[in-house]
Amino acid sequence: MNLSEWIETYKRDHTHPVNRATHMIGIPIILVSLPLMLLSLRVGAALFVLGWVFQFIGHAFEGKRPSFVRDPRFLLVGAAWFVKRVTGGLSRDGDAPRA
Repeated sequence: MNLSEWIETYKRDHTHPVNRATHMIGIPIILVSLPLMLLSLRVGAALFVLGWVFQFIGHAFEGKRPSFVRDPRFLLVGAAWFVKRVTGGLSRDGDAPRA
């Protein structure tokens, strides 16, 4: 699969608006927490846990298990989905922008 196909699969697992919103909060918190662990393990770990709390709250609304349970590569796909959303590569509803 190419990245677009991975993201399409990820989007199908994340259709509930609350889940998408919590992922827009949780994913960047997790991403920021990783390098912070090198500077302050306590702060980085606290942010890491907080980010995952947001993720799991979203999946409670979605009613689906996180995609990474099926395939750990979805941990990276989620980060790519987030980057595409904030850079305009995906619309607010998670679809590719229309011309």
